[in-house]
Amino acid sequence: MIFKAFSKPQLIKYIISGTAIAWFLGCFFILKSFGIDENLAWPDALAFTGVFLAGVFVLEIIFGFYIPKGSNSWLLVIIPLFLSFVEIWIHRILMIWLFGEEQEYLEMIRASFYLRWAILAIPEILISIIALVVSKLELQEEAQKREATINLLSKEAELTSIRQQLQPHFLFNSLNSISALVVSQPQKAREMVLQLSDFLRGTIRKDHKVWVSLDEELGYLKMYLDIERVRFGHRLQVSIESGPDVLEMKLPQLLIQPLLENAIKHGLYGMTGEVDLQVKATKEQNYLIIRIENPFDEESAPPKGAGFGLSSVSRRLELLFGRTDLLTSESKEGRFTVTLKIPQLK
Repeated sequence: MIFKAFSKPQLIKYIISGTAIAWFLGCFFILKSFGIDENLAWPDALAFTGVFLAGVFVLEIIFGFYIPKGSNSWLLVIIPLFLSFVEIWIHRILMIWLFGEEQEYLEMIRASFYLRWAILAIPEILISIIALVVSKLELQEEAQKREATINLLSKEAELTSIRQQLQPHFLFNSLNSISALVVSQPQKAREMVLQLSDFLRGTIRKDHKVWVSLDEELGYLKMYLDIERVRFGHRLQVSIESGPDVLEMKLPQLLIQPLLENAIKHGLYGMTGEVDLQVKATKEQNYLIIRIENPFDEESAPPKGAGFGLSSVSRRLELLFGRTDLLTSESKEGRFTVTLKIPQLK
């Protein structure tokens, strides 16, 4: 638990080695300053370093399984105090066994018992507190990961829901048109059924998480327009402009189709004769820019700009990029323009 604060195992080795050397040298020079012969000082310092490191590893094992919390927080102090007390006795017994004939040294061992206990207990209590902090940080990190996972799953679920709404929305419109054509123009109804089948076969099986090239997306749009031309005949005229530099740029699948469907709906509603829709794709810095323009009758049916097509695409962009400025629309002089900006992922 304590060593989890350091991500690299190699770093942990360096820290343990550096701590052991520093602890040994500190103990050795302190003993020398009290007049202890170096032949006694270095074994004492070495043994003292050994029991200290052993205590640290025992604390690591204990707190790896259990971190005292709440009403049991007092164990963060009691455990290191008890452990350091045991370490002092082990050190004392070892030194008496090795240097039992050195009476002056043994007297110093007895006199410094509580001082040595404090020297061991204080850093081990600090280590216990560090273990508690590391534990809390881990819990916080796990909570953040869970929250991020939940948010991701929520976004994916909403994206899937939007996609599932788009397909029936378009499908129901097409079926209504087929129903109207069955009696009056059965051949056109059959043609529309076949085109609708081809369109759905090419889109439903696609993984919605995988982005497609603009060239592939335009292929779906042309299939969609073939279906709509069966409904509206010569009245529907759509011009698509895209330079070779943008055809390989990527975008989420079927992102343009709801906007084009919205343009067709508002462009042909309340108007007679041919209606010209324009779709233009350009590149601006790291963005793929799609502009869809349609005419509308300002007196009878001005587009509101808040239909299902616009709202679904806007929400989809917000979920994908966390931005609300990627879809804009404006109405001017009988023309309604929607501008779609798609950042290119690196």
